[in-house]
Amino acid sequence: MNKKTLLSALLAICFAADQAFAQAPAVELPGFAAYADPVEENVEISESNGVIHWTGNSNTVNFYFHVANPGTLKIALLAKADAESKVKVAINGIDKIVIIPNNNDFANIPVLQTTIKKAGFYYVSLKGVEKKGNVYADVKAVSLSGTAVKDIQYNAKPWRRAASVHLNYPVPEGKNVEWFYGEIKVPEGEDKLGTYFMSCGFHRGYFGMQVNSPTERRIIFSVWDAGGEPEERSKVKYEDQVVMLAKGDSVDASGFGGEGTGGHSHWVYNWKAGNTYRFLMHSVPTGNTTTYTAYFYVPEHKEWKLIASFRAPKDGKYMGHLYSFLENFSFENGHLGRKGYFGNHWIKTNTGEWIELTKAKFSNDATAKAKDRLDYGGGAENGWFYLWNSGFKPANAQYGDQFERPATGTPPVIELPKF
Repeated sequence: MNKKTLLSALLAICFAADQAFAQAPAVELPGFAAYADPVEENVEISESNGVIHWTGNSNTVNFYFHVANPGTLKIALLAKADAESKVKVAINGIDKIVIIPNNNDFANIPVLQTTIKKAGFYYVSLKGVEKKGNVYADVKAVSLSGTAVKDIQYNAKPWRRAASVHLNYPVPEGKNVEWFYGEIKVPEGEDKLGTYFMSCGFHRGYFGMQVNSPTERRIIFSVWDAGGEPEERSKVKYEDQVVMLAKGDSVDASGFGGEGTGGHSHWVYNWKAGNTYRFLMHSVPTGNTTTYTAYFYVPEHKEWKLIASFRAPKDGKYMGHLYSFLENFSFENGHLGRKGYFGNHWIKTNTGEWIELTKAKFSNDATAKAKDRLDYGGGAENGWFYLWNSGFKPANAQYGDQFERPATGTPPVIELPKF
């Protein structure tokens, strides 16, 4: 082959490669799905406007995604600023400082190209470097193109919570569940803000513990109304409303809406990661109603505390569909991993028989089913079931998976306070 022919061949190969790259699919990671680290301060992740009000540079703004097919990846920003600024963009171990122009409209700003060598989770990280105006940038999206975009997964919705995951406990056929007992242990560091660790759930309600703020934690017990109203309790007929019959000292109780409606109760209690906490539910059917009562064991006092007792209309049966769950209910830190252990669950039937629940079926919510998030899982280890979500790591469980823990064979000893 002469030099002219060789040169023509090389040019043809380069042209074909450029054409293939240019025709490769492109996606936009929306600004409203980003997360700020370590906290969402001096920046706002707006559902309608993406990354806005970015005034500080003590944090980074991160866009997460999952690559299924390794290959070439080009990064660009759809951004603008009120005055020229500089932002550092990092991905896959490389970074580049780019200039964000003063512009009223979002500009497509090419950043860098990298090669993704293996499948997995990645993120584009933005950090403010220099600004002449009020903000480093408003960011509408991060644009990804190249061969690595094929079958890429990312969250295209403003719903920034992690996927909720559940453990469903089968009950032997023909057994009436009058009592439902369970325990929770949260490892240190896994007690992130905006997390609900729920121990004793059933067909009309749920009972567990939450991290509500840096200074407040709660024991939560709620029971749903009848009727199926999704949002406003004021629209629920009186005969369909749950009625509070009793509540413990210092327990707050009220109605709730927004995720169905019903009766809510909570006790502010500073539970601690690393400790084991005990939960107990009781059900008493009468006619077409059932009274559900929740007790929490307070280790500092060495006694069971009444949280609340609700009468649920249009029910009239013992507890069914027993389950536990792990939920991230805050948007700002939906990227942070959390994990909880759930175990030693028992039921006591209306005939006084204790039955240990050693099997669980894994399930997840609409966020997981839609593949908006892929980072969740569960299983059994060290004698406990466990659930985890977020952290952008590969799932280790799928809907319908069956778990089993070893039986202890020793039912709980429970001495309730006398009223």
